[in-house]
Amino acid sequence: MIIQTDRLILRKWCDDDRAPFAAMSANTAVMRYLRALPTRQACDQWIDFQIKHWAEHGFGFWVVEDRATGSFLGATGLFRVFFDAPFTPAVEIGWRLARAAWGRGIATEAARASLAFGFDRLGLDEIIAYAAPANEASQNVMRKLGMIRDEASDFDHPRVEADSPLRRQVMYRLPRALWEGASR
Repeated sequence: MIIQTDRLILRKWCDDDRAPFAAMSANTAVMRYLRALPTRQACDQWIDFQIKHWAEHGFGFWVVEDRATGSFLGATGLFRVFFDAPFTPAVEIGWRLARAAWGRGIATEAARASLAFGFDRLGLDEIIAYAAPANEASQNVMRKLGMIRDEASDFDHPRVEADSPLRRQVMYRLPRALWEGASR
């Protein structure tokens, strides 16, 4: 499965993506609001999880590649939320981009293509996103995508340590009807 946008190619993972993903994940600015992947092995396990998720569910995170240069820019996509919370079961959209790709609208462009895949190809009824309250950049992307802030669904992430500033998460939602209305 390959998706092309004006500037990007979203494609499945291959072994050549492991080194640039690990390099991106070693950047403290990139990982500031994400759960750490402190070793190459942890990065490889994250990619392996995405490959397995694709095999089991027919969707997951894609590699985001620059269409003009073929450069690795990061990852975006959809995945099932695998922890218990009042809003589960759910499918989440997420992204992480190399620092050099920031500030160019790439996260929004790639995420928009992921949303179209989720609603138009997978027939999902809703897609959610969440982020640490201080992660304004991701929340700005969520708003650009038309996602609606749902303060009543904010939560403490069960897979993040209790004393971590990343534990609290703010929730955004995008129901299919809102997506279809905006797409017309």
